[in-house]
Amino acid sequence: MPTTRVLAALAFTAAVPAILLGWLWLVGRLEAVLPHRLHRRLLPWLWLAPALAPVGVFLAWPLANTVWLSLRDAGSGAWAGIDNYRYLATSAEVHTALRNNLLWLALLTGGCLAVGLLVAVLTDRVRYEAVAKAAVVLPTAIPFVAGAVIWRFMYQYRPPGLPQTGTLNAVLTAAGAAPVAWLVDTRTNNAALIAVGVWMTAGFATVILSAALKAVPAELHEAARIDGAGPWQAFRHVTLPQLRPAVVVTATLVAVSAFKAFDIVYVMTNGNYRTDVIANLMYRQLFVDQDYGRASAIAVLLTLLAVPVLLVNARATRRVGR
Repeated sequence: MPTTRVLAALAFTAAVPAILLGWLWLVGRLEAVLPHRLHRRLLPWLWLAPALAPVGVFLAWPLANTVWLSLRDAGSGAWAGIDNYRYLATSAEVHTALRNNLLWLALLTGGCLAVGLLVAVLTDRVRYEAVAKAAVVLPTAIPFVAGAVIWRFMYQYRPPGLPQTGTLNAVLTAAGAAPVAWLVDTRTNNAALIAVGVWMTAGFATVILSAALKAVPAELHEAARIDGAGPWQAFRHVTLPQLRPAVVVTATLVAVSAFKAFDIVYVMTNGNYRTDVIANLMYRQLFVDQDYGRASAIAVLLTLLAVPVLLVNARATRRVGR
């Protein structure tokens, strides 16, 4: 069996380049014999076909299949129509997950941009720049599951009067304050989870914004100083407009991460105490309840929520490229 798999892998590895080269040769031959009027209409699609084929196989087809499954019942054996979407519209747990995802969208995106921009500006061209940025970027190298486990210990709570093993509550009790049930109290748990996301994602924003900041021409700042602009005025009217495309791209990428929030919630609360998010709800419907129809409907909803953000990202990326 292992030998068969190795031979199949080697055959596939050799066949893909061969098929690609054969297709390119065929298109080259067609270009020579096709009427000239068909060149602009047909040939571009023929040249793009090798790239469009994987997109269709790995993106378009799974998306279409997910939409189809969302119209079926729990076992995908019978037609359910819009029943699964009616569940999305009427279910309290879906509404809670949507509200939490919007909270993640606002706080994770805003927090990462604020931390990334602050670190990029304050550490720009100073002696300790590399050390300061490394401290912020380092958590991005930690898997989200590992980061969630670390912060679960940080947030650990024990009743008042008992020794606090969680770092934050140990600090609070040492200062004379009462311990806080960070992950259980509905007033703090979503913010506590999002804070972990900011801690693990802010480094990504820092890298992009720092690179964009260094690309701002020094002549613009010199001209602003000659005109009498102070540091804040120079930042507001010179630096920030130059950073706007990079800020938009970073914000949209972090926003997509906010929609996909799953690991931190799953490890730290598993969606309990009103901390559910859309991805966690989809996981539970698919793997716990084994309701393929509802899980697919939630996946479609998640895709629709992410599409506007991706469109904004595409427009911003084109502007940066110009």
